[in-house]
Amino acid sequence: MNQVNNPNSNSDINQILWTPSKEQIERANSTKFITTLNSKFDIKLSSFQQLHTWSVNNPESFWEELWYFVDVIGDKGKQILENENKMPGAVWFSDSKINFAENLLNDKNRMLDDEAIVFWGEDQQKRTLNYSDLKEQVASLSAYLRDENIKPGDVVAGFMPNMPEAVIGMLATTSIGAVWTSCSPDFGVQGVLDRFGQVKPKLLITANAYFYNGKTHDCLEKIKTISASIDSIKNVVVVPYASESKLDDSTYYPQILSDYSQQNRKEAEIEYTRMPFNSPLYIMYSSGTTGVPKCIVHGVGGTLLQHLKEHILHADVKPEDRVFYFTTCGWMMWNWLVSCLQTGATLMLYDGSPFYPDANIMLDYAEEENISVFGTSAKYIDGLRKESLDFTQTHSLNNLKSILSTGSVLVPESFDYVYKNIKKDVCLSSISGGTDIVSCFALGSSTLPVIRGELQTKGLGMAVEIWDDSAKGEADINTKGELVCSKPFPSMPIYFWNDPDNKKYHDAYFAKYENIWCHGDYVSETETGGLIFYGRSDTVLNPGGVRIGTAEIYRQVEKLDEVKESIVVGQEWQDDVRVVLFVKLSEGLQLNDDLIKKIKLQIRSNTTPRHVPAKVLQVNDIPRTKSGKIVEIAVRCCIHNEVIKNSESLANPEALNEYRDRSELLS
Repeated sequence: MNQVNNPNSNSDINQILWTPSKEQIERANSTKFITTLNSKFDIKLSSFQQLHTWSVNNPESFWEELWYFVDVIGDKGKQILENENKMPGAVWFSDSKINFAENLLNDKNRMLDDEAIVFWGEDQQKRTLNYSDLKEQVASLSAYLRDENIKPGDVVAGFMPNMPEAVIGMLATTSIGAVWTSCSPDFGVQGVLDRFGQVKPKLLITANAYFYNGKTHDCLEKIKTISASIDSIKNVVVVPYASESKLDDSTYYPQILSDYSQQNRKEAEIEYTRMPFNSPLYIMYSSGTTGVPKCIVHGVGGTLLQHLKEHILHADVKPEDRVFYFTTCGWMMWNWLVSCLQTGATLMLYDGSPFYPDANIMLDYAEEENISVFGTSAKYIDGLRKESLDFTQTHSLNNLKSILSTGSVLVPESFDYVYKNIKKDVCLSSISGGTDIVSCFALGSSTLPVIRGELQTKGLGMAVEIWDDSAKGEADINTKGELVCSKPFPSMPIYFWNDPDNKKYHDAYFAKYENIWCHGDYVSETETGGLIFYGRSDTVLNPGGVRIGTAEIYRQVEKLDEVKESIVVGQEWQDDVRVVLFVKLSEGLQLNDDLIKKIKLQIRSNTTPRHVPAKVLQVNDIPRTKSGKIVEIAVRCCIHNEVIKNSESLANPEALNEYRDRSELLS
């Protein structure tokens, strides 16, 4: 039986909210993998945590056996890992060749009439593509790109909503061995130029418009400016979405499908170009809130292996699953999501507002389309919790086996909410990683219990450790410190764009500890092997020299019904740092002395006096990135009258105006 303890308990310690059944453990992909390893290496692994330990201690064997277990298609060489003690500098599978699209479009475990992609475009469009449809469109677009002289290593950019044509564009591009980069159409022109302008794409694929929050947003004027401003762009392909309009000098996507239909193509099948394992696949972008975004280049093989490990061994994705993640094409979770095509599972796409026409829409989608793996952000779950919505009374989610959450810290109260108001029998996995590794350092497992407030496990093959700053070595259990990775892993960036001496790359991850990846998260490890995240280490507060994770404050403040959202920063003050809390209140409320006292008491009673903000100020909006992450660093710059170098990276840059020149911060 699955065990569900009382989700209303106030205790945080070792409170198990869900436990997998014996049958679930036996059927899990990771259990089958353990059985394979035990037989081949004559070992006796019996748990996921033992598997993790073995994977870190035997990296070459682990990643090679993973290649076989997940059925990677390619020319596997003999080399597994070179320069194993060097970061950066370690090289994986140096004599192997694969093609990313060939792996995602493989024919195992699927029929051509099986559903490949299900798409909902807000409440405007619903479409389904089977594998025959998908492969036919990829073949046509790939043939067109070859005729446009797109070659291995060339860059193709997508300015796209999260719709099937974005996936098709990526697959067609990578089938050639070319490089895909994308961002969502809600980016402003300067934000796009700051990204695509650096990497010089030869071709741009774009939608003509998109839906958001019930409105249609035209893209054509932005596209004109973008294509005219980036000299490298030789052609623009326009995909009709919210209208039939296109640019006069562009290529219309439906015309490509017509011109390059199977009867008109030279090749009936998709032509795949296998590339060296460490050839570029994706160009991703840092958030860009402190300057022009860094262009992070990820390799073909490392991305594929890492994603399949996470889908198959952690999320336990099987061919019969229907996998969803609420994301845009400007967030790494899109790249992560689309890789699940390799497993034979159905890819579930949604584009639009998660709260339009109301807060039910995402779980309407999950119910109607029988989604089994539902991914979202911690802020989304927190938003549902704030609305006190009870989906157990309105939705039948029988097919839902796991919920994934990332983007920010999932607070313990949100764990409670999921089990009380969404589904009791579900594996809730908070996961954490980043664009930097296009994957995760900490994830879930369907074979481990879910413990309130904890991420279940470190990623397999990832030598994750928590380092205590004072000792510069592994911290004790339940001691907060820096999340580091002490050994190489395949999805490390292969390089940064326009960084010939690797200085930007080194400074991003290896400046603090030589030869050790420092990720920038403030974390502790529990007795069970789980992890608790307290926020980014570069936004850790330091009043009186005591390090405080921002998530510790958010958790307490956002328990209050009066507070809808908050952001906390440290202000340099009288040779020290004082804590400043900005709150967005529920509709119609104004901050007054009584509410300030209530907020401070809530924090003091549940943390320490050091956590209590010196100032509590009201704002109307919280600034955030396009992927929904709040931007503490930008707010900190504002209150210190420092220049915000790249407000174009924000979804709502105008929100920053409320934080500048606050008279309350002068005393």
